[in-house]
Amino acid sequence: MAFMDDVTVPARLEARNLTASLPGDGGPVRVFAGVSLHVAGGEIVDIAGPSGGGKTTLLRALARLLPDAGGAMLLDGEPSAAISAQRWRSLVALLPQKPAIAPADLATNLTLPWQLKVERVSPRPTASDLEEALAEVGLDSIPLDRDALRLSVGQQARVALLRVLLTKPLVLLLDEPDAALDPESADALALALTRVAATGTGILRVRHRTSDGLAARRLVLDSGVLTEVQP
Repeated sequence: MAFMDDVTVPARLEARNLTASLPGDGGPVRVFAGVSLHVAGGEIVDIAGPSGGGKTTLLRALARLLPDAGGAMLLDGEPSAAISAQRWRSLVALLPQKPAIAPADLATNLTLPWQLKVERVSPRPTASDLEEALAEVGLDSIPLDRDALRLSVGQQARVALLRVLLTKPLVLLLDEPDAALDPESADALALALTRVAATGTGILRVRHRTSDGLAARRLVLDSGVLTEVQP
């Protein structure tokens, strides 16, 4: 059964008073402080703001990829301190702006998470699962033995998203997922996200393109301050 047919427990990610700094020539540079937000299960939330304003840093902090970040985070009401960083990253998954595509076939790329020695929360998908998932994002014409590096940019973006979705995260963090995509690929990606949100996954997107109508809320991070605006 493909990921879009599974109904998961609605997720809720909450962050309270997050702070983050990055290395600078004169020492650590504060990116933001006192940032709080939440994402409910089934909700799509967008984050915008000026370039270099800390949006990617915020996603990395939420994914617990910044050990020195301060503040508190909860997943379905459970404090992050009670969840190992490894398990947290499997439940709160970050898809970077330029995800890696391995020099291998499509099936290998889609199952990379199961080839790593990390704590898994879902069974390894079968070939049938992979073909079903590909069909749901309009890639059903591509065989599993196709060299993934020969796919278009838009196709690779959908493959990278599927790879994350197949692990069934409770919260999905996306860093400008459709920034470099053609309209057709962007539409396919949006449809996939709509279906995923319908299963109860919470989605937080850094996004600058014209609204696609998916976001229930829109946040702006500017000069270290996070505010909510009309979507």
